Amino acid sequence: MDRNVRRLLNRVSVVFATIATASLFHLFHHSSRTCFSSSSSIVYSHLTLSRSPFPKSSCDAFSRRVSAPETRFVKLRSSRSYLRRVHSLSGSVFDQIRSLHLLSNSSHVLCVSAGAGHAVDALQNSGVMDVTGVDLIDYPPLVKRADPHNLPFFDDVFDLGFSDGLAGALYPLRFVSELERTVRRGGAVVLVVATKVAEVDEVAGLFKRLNLLEVRSVNLDGSKMNLIIMKNNGTKSS
Repeated sequence: MDRNVRRLLNRVSVVFATIATASLFHLFHHSSRTCFSSSSSIVYSHLTLSRSPFPKSSCDAFSRRVSAPETRFVKLRSSRSYLRRVHSLSGSVFDQIRSLHLLSNSSHVLCVSAGAGHAVDALQNSGVMDVTGVDLIDYPPLVKRADPHNLPFFDDVFDLGFSDGLAGALYPLRFVSELERTVRRGGAVVLVVATKVAEVDEVAGLFKRLNLLEVRSVNLDGSKMNLIIMKNNGTKSS
């Protein structure tokens, strides 16, 4: 009985394998080997883009133009949301830092967790040309790739360190430690945080060498934020 069952199962397996093989040969011989129609003189540069958000086939994906990173960045920089953020940083943040004489056109500035480069753009537009922007993902030409928890810079090389990305830091203490390490004596670190005033001391307590200079409330792109300004006086006051 068992021998008969095994024979039957073997025959069924052979039948299904034959059907599958025949199906593959059929698909191979009846499918197009190219995304171009044989009766059409379509040129790659004139292919029509699909209206659907995702390609439905390999040919659909093949027909889509891929924009270069530089092209995508130009489009982003011309968008209303990008320009609004840059304008807000210029007026609400960097103008106030200038009023405290912590920023000038000759300042050497580091922007950490710079995203798409809003802060870098705002600083350069205001006349500060020596600006370095870094983040985990580079966004050329304004932002280079670097780990905010392990910055590739020597100690005491920047006049100003700026970041509005502390809330997204995986290790806030390490994030702050690296930021203050790179700022020279007499320089400053400025953080933009959406924290309550009662929590400012907790943020300032993350710094080991810098002293709290001032806290200001700012409206950044329609959101109320706190500007925490730390000054490197050489020694941490008790």
